[in-house]
Amino acid sequence: MTRRCVVTGIGVVAPGGTGREEFWSRVVAGEPATRRISSFDPTPFRSRVAAEIDFDPVTAGLSHRDARRFDRFTLLALAAWAEALADSGWEPGAGDPDRTGVSLGTAVGATIRLEQEYVAVSDGGREWTVDGRYALPFLYDALVPSSCAAEIAARTGAAGPVGTVSTGCTSGIDSIGAAYELVVDGAADLMVTGASDAPISPITVACFDAIRATTPLNDEPARASRPFDATRQGFVLGEGAAVLVLEELSHARARGARVYCEITGYAARANAFHMTGLRPDGTEMAEAIREVLRVARVDAIDLGYVNAHGSGTRQNDRHETAAFKKALGSAAFDVPISSIKAVVGHSLGAIGSLETAACALAIRDGVVPPTANLQAPDPECDLDYTPLTARETRIDHALSVGSGFGGFQSAILLSRFTGVPV
Repeated sequence: MTRRCVVTGIGVVAPGGTGREEFWSRVVAGEPATRRISSFDPTPFRSRVAAEIDFDPVTAGLSHRDARRFDRFTLLALAAWAEALADSGWEPGAGDPDRTGVSLGTAVGATIRLEQEYVAVSDGGREWTVDGRYALPFLYDALVPSSCAAEIAARTGAAGPVGTVSTGCTSGIDSIGAAYELVVDGAADLMVTGASDAPISPITVACFDAIRATTPLNDEPARASRPFDATRQGFVLGEGAAVLVLEELSHARARGARVYCEITGYAARANAFHMTGLRPDGTEMAEAIREVLRVARVDAIDLGYVNAHGSGTRQNDRHETAAFKKALGSAAFDVPISSIKAVVGHSLGAIGSLETAACALAIRDGVVPPTANLQAPDPECDLDYTPLTARETRIDHALSVGSGFGGFQSAILLSRFTGVPV
């Protein structure tokens, strides 16, 4: 019998509000959480805005020891994990540990802690030979990105498949896709999955400044991110975490779990073309979309919502528009599409999981979230990008796509749960 993978828990820590429902309310309202960077002085940089989270780990339920030991990206993940498990009704240590796993994504891991520690051991960069006596004793946790997945596995009681996915800005989709495949292939019955990134630091801002990927629109932080708008000038850096609990259907039913939706397909491609460049025709993203629809046995005309990568760079938005047309044909002009990055920024590896969570909530509530700040549509981005205002409509199938440096192109499909055997 075909194994099916359902979503039974969602936890979110995002700019503008901690918690799943606060995140979703802001996204639906189209209220950007972008502002001038406050965690350090951004004056020397070209792009000085970001979507930050007002997050205190102790207030969020973590210990002072946790706050001392872990980098911010792990702390955000632990807070999202706690909400997701509580939402699913799954108790840590319950069930068969060998059938429980973790798949966590991150693009840049413990960037903040590593930068802070380098500044300390190099005396602000003045010493070429660093002095390790000034480093915190928890540097290993920062150096190895898998330490976050390992910590969540330990707290969950997961002794099954545990891994870290790091594929740049598609990490958040790819980690959930990996978990989905482990469930449907029979390697696990429950997977804790998602992604976390906290990249708002001087080194990250400097790197994106160098390639002019982030926006220089600093005077109006709330309008700085403008996906698909003719006046867009780059993305706004963000941070965040989203964790989902995925279960095999019979496992979820046996414990009476509430089901948000079903994951019915996942696919990934690479363009083998350029580290940061994209082919204008969107071929690889189109192939990922076609494959995910084939796996799910869903026709393009039946899509109720597409969550776009929608980073707000000129290259990406045009590439993505071409991919939708190539993959969906005439249906591309009828399906509502939007980007939530104008609200929560681009949190690199985490954003794909935040967007997947948004798709699950869109199916639950029958709401297509808007593309905030889309006031002057780019004529080359001529699809229905749901400007400014959310729409109420039944959504049976929601597609989310991601595009990342290195040429990664990923797609995942979430479907309304019907309970009908397949």
